[in-house]
Amino acid sequence: MGTYHSTRSRTLACSSKDAIRRGLAPDGGLFVSDELGEKKLDVAGLADLSYHQIARTVLGLLLDDYTDAEVAACVDEAYTGTFASPEVTPLVGLDHAPDGGDVPTYVLELFHGPTSAFKDVALQMLPRLMARTGTAEGEAAQKIMIVTATSGDTGKAALAGFADAPGTGITVFYPEGKVSRVQELQMSTQEGGNVAVCGVRGNFDDAQSAVKRIFGDRELAKRLAERGVVLSSANSINVGRLVPQVVYYFAAYAQLLRSGAIQPGDAVEFCVPTGNFGDILAGYYAQRLGLPVARLDVASDRNNVLIDFLKTGAYDRRREFFTTTSPSMDILISSNLERMLYYVSGGDEALVASLMADLSNEGCYQVPEELHQGIRALFDGGWASEEQVASAIKHCWDENGYVIDPHTACGFHVLEELSAAEGARARVLLSTASPYKFPRAVAGALGLDAPADDFACMDVLARATGTVPPRQLAELSEKPVRFADVEDIDQLGAYVEQAAARL
Repeated sequence: MGTYHSTRSRTLACSSKDAIRRGLAPDGGLFVSDELGEKKLDVAGLADLSYHQIARTVLGLLLDDYTDAEVAACVDEAYTGTFASPEVTPLVGLDHAPDGGDVPTYVLELFHGPTSAFKDVALQMLPRLMARTGTAEGEAAQKIMIVTATSGDTGKAALAGFADAPGTGITVFYPEGKVSRVQELQMSTQEGGNVAVCGVRGNFDDAQSAVKRIFGDRELAKRLAERGVVLSSANSINVGRLVPQVVYYFAAYAQLLRSGAIQPGDAVEFCVPTGNFGDILAGYYAQRLGLPVARLDVASDRNNVLIDFLKTGAYDRRREFFTTTSPSMDILISSNLERMLYYVSGGDEALVASLMADLSNEGCYQVPEELHQGIRALFDGGWASEEQVASAIKHCWDENGYVIDPHTACGFHVLEELSAAEGARARVLLSTASPYKFPRAVAGALGLDAPADDFACMDVLARATGTVPPRQLAELSEKPVRFADVEDIDQLGAYVEQAAARL
């Protein structure tokens, strides 16, 4: 896909390298390409391809201004020796389908990377893609400051990917007190001379909105430019973060083919725990590229703004915000939904701009009925209360001897509630994090005596289930805390400027 532009206008046309370097379009929109889906990937040959080969094929289709050699180098650097599984994202079959039906269910384990969360798959790739962007058109050579808001997992995965990357700095903001203790320690103990981590007095939506304002602050951009620094993003608003996630949908299909569970052309249903809509949007991209998708199921926690939108066509963030045991999904403004609205509306950038203006000014928008029906043709979903999350963790363990984290449990519950999609030959639940990132929630759901200390709780969970906590999580308690900063929302721009001054 050679040309990218904003979801809200076509005033700026740029290459995928420029889109990745910029992160966010100048008008606040997200970068998209109208060429998505013009070229298809032949699924018949997937069974013979490794993860690396599938990644090279998918990235080559979506980022075609990168040379084959550049793509191959990025893939090798990102996925060689960095993931605990040779499959990178292995597929595990469950003994019993959650809905009691006869369509087999599988779990796609996305948590075998260096930070034990699905975002590693993309954030091991993004720094490699970013390093090969060169200088954006018309700009002098500059250093890149990555600025990211996180609801829990993106922050650490981005820090791990960008730590000490040449010519790059990274600043991560997280909602103070609204991530797990393990997640907080993963960020606050991060090593690297180019990193900065700061808690925010507010929730994730507050932090994410503040980061978007930072990107739109022209005076700040001017001051940073004088120091030779340009801003970019590692959130899933960056197309370079989104594209690598498309790969594991095809990798899941390849593993199903190799196991004989499906034949080429058979449709597969995917259930995706999501808050910011990036992980499931990658499944929509895969479908546009030729993957036979029976249905994409959105799984939400108590912050169920996406489910209400799917049912009614009305997106309304004016609601109570809940802090749950699945903090990475505690989101009321799902940024990547904007990309899906663009594509399903047939590329109506004026409509998207109008809807996003309504969201900003009024806190809500209503999509036209035709657009709503277009979304419903492929998407369904549901949400889980805290009690249902705990029940899903227990049910999955009792029925399958398989331990899942609270985010994955939201998806398991949705699969319990929804009958298999028509024509689906298999159902795949995307497991987005290791259960050891949330040991107290998981141990409590299993009826274990859960100590208040996360690391003692890891030991309890390991003994009870016969599983082993990832080394990088178990050793966190021994690492010194480097960052204890906490700022108000209106101080985040200044914090970024101070971090940039240290580059």
